[in-house]
Amino acid sequence: MKKYLVEFIGTFFLVLTIVVTVAAAGAMAPLAIGSILMVMIYAGGHVSGAHYNPAVTLAVCLRGACSWADAPGYIIAQIIGAIVAAVMGEYLVGYMGNDIVMPVAGPAFAFAPGMIAEFLGTFALCWVVLHTATAKATSGNSNYGLAIGFTVMACAYGLGAVSGGAFNPAVAAGVVAAGMSDVANIGGFLVGQVLAAVAAAFAFKFVNDPND
Repeated sequence: MKKYLVEFIGTFFLVLTIVVTVAAAGAMAPLAIGSILMVMIYAGGHVSGAHYNPAVTLAVCLRGACSWADAPGYIIAQIIGAIVAAVMGEYLVGYMGNDIVMPVAGPAFAFAPGMIAEFLGTFALCWVVLHTATAKATSGNSNYGLAIGFTVMACAYGLGAVSGGAFNPAVAAGVVAAGMSDVANIGGFLVGQVLAAVAAAFAFKFVNDPND
């Protein structure tokens, strides 16, 4: 239960930051988003592994660094945290009925480009998580939170104009719930993100020693 609470809290603050900073910070929003992810990883990593992302949970389970028995609890906690954050963020800044949307991409995106953007960003994120936070060769390092946070920030700047830069099924649920992205985008979000998690896990296994 402690692990699930940590996943709820971390995902809550990640999604809340996304919802409120897109309205207030504009082009600086990815910096805030990457930063909150970084600090929440450092805060909760020793308890739950600090996934805060169902795609990361899937990748870590496929890699063998997390029990499949924990996966449902992790994902439920992440989705609930995202939805609660979306409701809170919507109350604070009010997206519904306004013209405020995720940066540049607008409320709706074309399926193929959006899916590809989400695949690439999520792959990069899962790839970095697996190598910096689960590999024996990097065990005990103190830079994994910084690496993961900067990955999200860089991908948000680079790919946000195409899909909005969710790279996380929980974030996708949150931004749709907050009215920042059209519900029709869910398919593009989820297909790209899930495929990326699977691809990153198998790519990790391919390039690393089987005992790592």
